Amino acid sequence: MSKRVLFAVLLLTLGVIGQCAAAQSMIELRIGGKTQSFSQGALLARPDVAEIHVPADVAYGTSMTYRAVPLADLLGSATLPTDSVLEARATDGFAAQLPMDLVRNRDPARAVAWLAVEDPAQPWPKLPGKPVSAGPFYLVWAGEEAASVRSEQWPYQIAQLATQPSPSARWPVLGIDPKLPATDPVRAGQSLFITQCLACHRLNHAGSADTGPDLNVPMNPVEYFQPAALRRYIRNPASVRDWPGRTMPAFPQDQLSDREIDLIIAYLAYMAQRKVGR
Repeated sequence: MSKRVLFAVLLLTLGVIGQCAAAQSMIELRIGGKTQSFSQGALLARPDVAEIHVPADVAYGTSMTYRAVPLADLLGSATLPTDSVLEARATDGFAAQLPMDLVRNRDPARAVAWLAVEDPAQPWPKLPGKPVSAGPFYLVWAGEEAASVRSEQWPYQIAQLATQPSPSARWPVLGIDPKLPATDPVRAGQSLFITQCLACHRLNHAGSADTGPDLNVPMNPVEYFQPAALRRYIRNPASVRDWPGRTMPAFPQDQLSDREIDLIIAYLAYMAQRKVGR
């Protein structure tokens, strides 16, 4: 082989390597005021990366195996306010609010959070009904209580993880009257709403998500849905109306019970009387 051919092959190889490096996605971590960014390759090269098996993957609806980094290792031990949450923002506008005690747990007797990292050379399969995979970064759960983690606490296509004040402190317009009894259903409904609904929707313009519409202004769903239709819509939107581009998923009983849907509706009905300016 001539030197000219060898040189051309070398340039081609370097070009391919450069393209692969350039194609790698980055994830940004803003933890306790410190900002870091990691590429897929950097995370996959960490000494704490491990292969984990997820028997009941929420996004894929089947068992999956990933190379992943313990999320607690990435978050570190920075001292944070007691009401802090970890906000996971995805490229599609999804923004989950995750309790810090949940994401920092390392005890396998409970649920343990892992940041699964898609290898650009071995991409994951496409999500059911979607043209993309869950990558490049997907928060998955292992441990004995992984099944107890709610569906909206499995964010995929994550672009940023950032510590934030609790949603109720960050957005007071989500709040309820502190005089309400501790046992009032509206309190439980507020907690469920923040976990299950605020990841896609805003309410009173409050929230980080950009996927679904605001659920209080200009109108609250309780104002235009019959009660039975609203329950059915939350359970399975396509059973009420469907359209190209619909993103709201169905919530089976094991992810959201009838009682929990009623609690969310109780909170929505309460907030319909506490609208902010349009």
